[in-house]
Amino acid sequence: MLHGPEIIDSGSALRLISYLQKLGPVRAVLGGTMGRVALIDAGLQDAVQVSPRRRPSQSIRDLDAICDIIFLLNLAKSRESGLAFGIMIAQASGKGKPLIQIDCGGRFVCLLRGDGEAAILAARLALDLGLDLLSTYPIQSICSDDESGGIRRTLSSVYPGELISVNGTVIGRAAEGQVEIEARGGRIVDIKGMAVKQHGLEKLDYVDLKRAIIRSGSIRRTSAPQKRDAFGRIGSHKDVAEAAFIDHCAEDAFEAAFGAGVAVSVGDDTTAIAGDVLSRLGIIIMGIVDGDLDRLGGSTDIMPGSIIFRVLPGYDDVVGRLVMARIFKGRSRIRIAPGELAENIEAIAGIRLMEIKRIEPIKPE
Repeated sequence: MLHGPEIIDSGSALRLISYLQKLGPVRAVLGGTMGRVALIDAGLQDAVQVSPRRRPSQSIRDLDAICDIIFLLNLAKSRESGLAFGIMIAQASGKGKPLIQIDCGGRFVCLLRGDGEAAILAARLALDLGLDLLSTYPIQSICSDDESGGIRRTLSSVYPGELISVNGTVIGRAAEGQVEIEARGGRIVDIKGMAVKQHGLEKLDYVDLKRAIIRSGSIRRTSAPQKRDAFGRIGSHKDVAEAAFIDHCAEDAFEAAFGAGVAVSVGDDTTAIAGDVLSRLGIIIMGIVDGDLDRLGGSTDIMPGSIIFRVLPGYDDVVGRLVMARIFKGRSRIRIAPGELAENIEAIAGIRLMEIKRIEPIKPE
């Protein structure tokens, strides 16, 4: 199982798959939006099966039924974070087939689950790949409850200055190497080790802290070495009349907008990330932003023909809710001409609209 775009961008995924194929039949599986984008950039979408977006531990459980041994391939920021990630995935996935982690960032091989022949295989992998063979060790739980109903979630191996996001919404920047978040009744009430972005917290109506996807740093720390022009990756834009709505869930962009001709996105980072993702599908974006970009997605593309509506600071969510209510009528998809959609968004923004930016195709020199 491949985890994250970095293992693909670095070229390590293809090298490791080729190596493992010498040992026996391989079924390569990947889940997650940015990993899928990296596959497209690398031209590997036919070589790796893309599973529905789900947690890595669930993907491991799925593979238990069809594989004799499971490999977790990733490229972590550090050895400590990579090993902690692997152990947590193994704990969450429960008992099952042998599980071996190969981390090209932390440069190690670790037997997370299994013994006997699996341990011998792990040692052979480490020797062949020139990586260190590590043993697992107990790690402190990342999530804990207190008697008063509070839930605390801890992030370790964080670099000061990194963005911290909860379910895709940036809530601040790390000030220390460890960040602790506390929630009560689905609301975040306390944060330690981080400079808080209050506007980000306000966007989180309810958070299941135990199940939330919490990240430190960019959602894609690397890029493909030979990244192709976004306009021609999977097909050019077709003037269809189906529109999808994406509200602060950019990493669901593939599922939310697949087959549509245009997607309305709300929020600066959501628009940047969704625009980058959907450019691979030839889908234009109509983004509602307020200029509060954190660059959670790093370097991004956007489909020519897209339109960015910049509104007054703090009003992107307001305009987004009005667009959902008045144009989409509370639905995630509607049938509407793109030109009519753009005119309606402009009208709804009204006096809150500061600028309209149209993304034009790059003219050849």
